[in-house]
Amino acid sequence: MASSSNIDASNSSDDEAWEQSVAEHNCQLDRIIKDVVIHAVSLSVQPTNHAVRGRKRYIERRHEIGHEAMRVLAYGTSADLHDEYLRMSAQVIRKSVIKFVEGVISNFRVEYLRKSTEEDMAALLHIGEWRGFPGMMGSIDWQYAGRSGTPTIILETVASQDLWIWHAFFGTLGSRNDINVLDQSHVFDDILEGRAPKVNYIVNGRERNMRYYLTDGIYPQWAAFIKSIPAPQLRKHQLFAQHQEAAQKNIERAFGVLQARFAFIKRPCLIWDRDIMGKIMIARIIMHNMIVEDERSTYLNYHDPTEFIEDRLRQNTR
Repeated sequence: MASSSNIDASNSSDDEAWEQSVAEHNCQLDRIIKDVVIHAVSLSVQPTNHAVRGRKRYIERRHEIGHEAMRVLAYGTSADLHDEYLRMSAQVIRKSVIKFVEGVISNFRVEYLRKSTEEDMAALLHIGEWRGFPGMMGSIDWQYAGRSGTPTIILETVASQDLWIWHAFFGTLGSRNDINVLDQSHVFDDILEGRAPKVNYIVNGRERNMRYYLTDGIYPQWAAFIKSIPAPQLRKHQLFAQHQEAAQKNIERAFGVLQARFAFIKRPCLIWDRDIMGKIMIARIIMHNMIVEDERSTYLNYHDPTEFIEDRLRQNTR
């Protein structure tokens, strides 16, 4: 009897944790819908009837359209899949998706697709040093996005260990490779223009100020890229290759989670316009970062940045 009661208590606690997780995700979804769908940028025509009942019904309808737009992005469904259930034509749903992603970009891009600040740099430097790579800002790589299974457009991103995407460059033709994409990318623009925060760290007793990214073997031999050692023979080379390849997988994990959360990316693209494809891609990355911000405190190897950001800023001001 005691064992059965323990099992029931464990199941009850698991159910409560699951219900709390669902409630948190629903609150996050409602936040996006409230800030995007009701925002003036996302509305095409304001209601002419200012009566309370008409205004309430108008807002409820906007919520339904926002939820349908989110459903299309999350499940990758066609626009006419739920037309009879929601009593909306495929054209209205298609336009709603475009308005929705434009609202996400206009409302959240500054915060959730920002360039790394001094506080962000301090957190990334701490995580990189903890993983054995002082000065590391994350991993950089790219993946294909196309139509009918044929790669047509490339997405280049930079991701950190917590799967936050710090940089996104979308629009290069799929016939290019890493080097061609890098030539067109703006990943180093803030450094070239002198807008990037200063970075200082110590390696083998020597102070360095060049931040770098972990990459695979095709990237050029630049100081900003740290690649693995192919076919390592010595023990120290094997150890370095093992740690570098393990840390570099952060970008692959980020791509996998992004595809799992938004099936629109994983499936063949149903949109022909490249500009609209770019807006949808950027909006999904922004929503991905919003989810990471809410869930990163539950990660197994999570580091609270408040423990070391003040020390890092104090060192920079000396």
